[in-house]
Amino acid sequence: MLPFRIDCRTGSRIANWLLHIRKLRPVKELSKSCETGVATNIIYGLALGYKPTVLPYLAIAFSIFLSWGLAGMYGVAIASLGMLGTLVIALMIDAYGPVADNAGGIAEMVGLDKEVRRRTDILDSAGNTTAAIGKGFAIGAAILTSLALFAAFITAAEALAGEPIDMSLLNPLVYTSLFFGAVLPFLFTAMTMKSVGKAAFDMIEEVRRQFKEIPGIMEGTGQPDYAQCVEISTKAALREMIAPGVLIMGTPLLAGYMFGVQAVAGILAGSLVAGGVLAIASSNSGGAWDNAKKYIEAGNHGGKGSEEHKAAVVGDTVGAPFEGHFRAISKYLD
Repeated sequence: MLPFRIDCRTGSRIANWLLHIRKLRPVKELSKSCETGVATNIIYGLALGYKPTVLPYLAIAFSIFLSWGLAGMYGVAIASLGMLGTLVIALMIDAYGPVADNAGGIAEMVGLDKEVRRRTDILDSAGNTTAAIGKGFAIGAAILTSLALFAAFITAAEALAGEPIDMSLLNPLVYTSLFFGAVLPFLFTAMTMKSVGKAAFDMIEEVRRQFKEIPGIMEGTGQPDYAQCVEISTKAALREMIAPGVLIMGTPLLAGYMFGVQAVAGILAGSLVAGGVLAIASSNSGGAWDNAKKYIEAGNHGGKGSEEHKAAVVGDTVGAPFEGHFRAISKYLD
């Protein structure tokens, strides 16, 4: 039970550290950077994403070391259950953010009072903050679960081979596979983020077409073709995930077929370490950009419509796929 309790505590600490990046002081710094334009906003946002990866990863490393010392790999498996034991609450907290965000979008589209939009913005900002809690548990649980499955994979491979498998870093096949595995999360991220750009391009072209061909949209007398926009988004989401799916499913199979168990183990280990860092950094940057925009819209640094606000909007637009592909990376780790 001690490893279980250790990781319950570790998950809460990771959540608190991720929560800190969404709070006032870092958001104030990021909002102030908008005074000098979009470039500094992007630079500050990336820095705010990279810096907070240190403490959560140290907490995860300490948790793994302590759990392993207490009960070996079984302790790590039980420790992962410590985080997964709070999964229901974490998912509930994480789901609150998109609900509040969509409520604000609906209020904007139907033209409700500014007071309604102000309240939904407050709820949305709180949703971004609570989402950090859920993401903290998700990242930690994904890493620990992957480590436990990694050990199970090695054990099963040794049982099938009938002899121990050399997993030493001095083994050149294992060592080189680690490098290849560390690259895979970045390649996966590049593919998914490029997919967002392609889908956005198709959507913008469709919106421009409707503005040209359907009269009265800007005046509110014409009816836009919402179904076509939804169809474009749905098709793009399904089509563009084929290649990333083939990458994450096919790479271990191909490596195992061509080079054996040691290559697969190295790839899995490299992906595990690099993917967790990338997930934390992306989540932090995306949330910080979003909250910085809302902080300016609340009347700070010139308020809504100012040059600072325009810079913050660009940052939030960049941050949206950062936050979105965090979930994809978490599933990649699983």
